[in-house]
Amino acid sequence: MPRGRYSLHDPHDHTPLGEEHFHCAPGPSGWRYTARTTGPSGEPSGSVDLTTDHLGRPLRLELHAGGWRVRGAALDGVTWVRTDPEGARVTEGNVPAHAFTGASPAFFVATARLLRLTPGGPATRVRLVALTAPVLAPRTLDQSWTLLKSETHPTDNGPLTVDAYQVTDLDTGEGHSVHIAGDVVLAAPGIELEDLDTPPSAFP
Repeated sequence: MPRGRYSLHDPHDHTPLGEEHFHCAPGPSGWRYTARTTGPSGEPSGSVDLTTDHLGRPLRLELHAGGWRVRGAALDGVTWVRTDPEGARVTEGNVPAHAFTGASPAFFVATARLLRLTPGGPATRVRLVALTAPVLAPRTLDQSWTLLKSETHPTDNGPLTVDAYQVTDLDTGEGHSVHIAGDVVLAAPGIELEDLDTPPSAFP
């Protein structure tokens, strides 16, 4: 069960945005990722709880940020319920998308698992619902994912396979690279892996 810490920053001007303290593990029915987030000064800022099935589809998602809460799952596309900080207003949504995305590294792992791309294969288009702090307002977007290569590196704990993806926002044309080993993001825009106490888990 990998446990560690990511630092988060603005991918454009590198302003520190805080940290995400996480642990994750595959299980008999899929994969679960839980984390608590802190702001730049260390104050609690939210949490992430994502469970996917063995195909990478979101079985359960719960996000907290800025007093807002979103619960969601794959149901007739993806469905969610969003609650305001006062708890006085609840809104529901549903769109024909494949999964959720957001600032947490968990979403990169989940999307890669969902797509199951082949190195050097064609780009695959995926529709996602983005939920980002501070208000977790849903936004539907389309991305293109390509698995550029998979490389295996020797480590003290045995061989480690790193997948390098090219991810492109189809609305803006902006692209970036994402490097994933098992269920841990090694590098992505705005994300740096700072600590990891055990090696990444390998999906079956």
